[in-house]
Amino acid sequence: MKKPAIPIILNDFEKQEKEVSFNLGMPGLRIQYFRGPVWGKTNEQLRKQIVEGNNPVNGKPVMKEMVELLTKPLTADEQKTGAVKQDLGPATYTGTPDELQRLFRDKRYTDFLPIILPTEEKVAAMLAQTSHDPDEVLGRMNPGSEAGEAWTYTVKTAAINAVMAGAEPEYFPVILALGSTGMTSVNVSDNGFMAGAVINGRIRDEIGLNYEEGAVGPYALANTAIGRAWSLLSINGGNCGKVGTTYMGTIGNPMNLINIIIAENEEKSPFKPLAVRRGFKPGENVVTLFMGWGVLSAKNWAATVWGPNMDYPGIIKEIYNTQDAHLFGTCAILSPPIANYVRDAGYDTVDKFTEWVTGLKPGAKPPAGGPADINMGVRKAGGTFSVIVTGGSNNNYFNMGGMVPAQSVQIDKWR
Repeated sequence: MKKPAIPIILNDFEKQEKEVSFNLGMPGLRIQYFRGPVWGKTNEQLRKQIVEGNNPVNGKPVMKEMVELLTKPLTADEQKTGAVKQDLGPATYTGTPDELQRLFRDKRYTDFLPIILPTEEKVAAMLAQTSHDPDEVLGRMNPGSEAGEAWTYTVKTAAINAVMAGAEPEYFPVILALGSTGMTSVNVSDNGFMAGAVINGRIRDEIGLNYEEGAVGPYALANTAIGRAWSLLSINGGNCGKVGTTYMGTIGNPMNLINIIIAENEEKSPFKPLAVRRGFKPGENVVTLFMGWGVLSAKNWAATVWGPNMDYPGIIKEIYNTQDAHLFGTCAILSPPIANYVRDAGYDTVDKFTEWVTGLKPGAKPPAGGPADINMGVRKAGGTFSVIVTGGSNNNYFNMGGMVPAQSVQIDKWR
């Protein structure tokens, strides 16, 4: 169009936008920075802080600088082209265990916790659990922004990160199933989105997943290591989790560390397993990925008031009505006692309960303005309300929050 133009960006994204410029081949791109955030402010605040304010990066008056950026001829440096060249680094590293731990940490190959060093022997043991070729491209991942290029990664990449996470070899098919979706566990968004996965089928007992007390916590090696392997694969295979460029969570989300890996307590649930409700056969080994804000104890909501007679279905419906349905809807993680309360109240299937909670017929689309497909590596399938049954039967507790199911993947095809 041959008309001068400049992007106008919050100064908090300076590092990220410089990387975007490099990725687009314009390292000298002129960018005007201003103080943010913008939304939630009055016109008067915007006028004083931005229009009449200074660039927080260099201290120059914003409007005066914008005129200069739009009118001054480009310098020789600004006219240069080029892009960031990604370097995979050497195939192997040598050093003492302490030196290698420090090296992996300093190069940001870790989540800053100690790792199991990925020796050739340990990686080979992991690869022995799958019939797929080590050099097969497993997936392609992007943190959710132009700030991070989409990277491809192989089965061997997943094996290396699985070893680093402390996973046992028998967990590897589950980790491959997660990686095959291309869905990151660490999204770039400044909302600090979390990720989770629900596992159904015989594999729960085969690899020692916990679905009793502490089911959504780090109280079994399988749950913990699988979630951590997903995060490390997102960092090292998917270019995710780099603060200031590919991770911008304003406050962050503690669930980003190992995510939430849930095995459904199918034996104590009065409902069909989640995977069966999503079209798979009973007993089939399936992992369903979730994304959202996260979940909290239902006691966090005012609707949960202890008393001699508890209307748990009514409490769940009231909490659902307080949730933001426009992005992730509502997810209820019910302990078996709460699930049985729901069943005994007359809702003997999740479909019946969902219809009562949401007012929508099974398969019906949400009303206008409701949840829509979102471009964050998530292909949404389902309505605005999800039910997962897991945990112990020692008390009447449950969690609720914003999580939406994305893809469901068969695990056994990765054996």
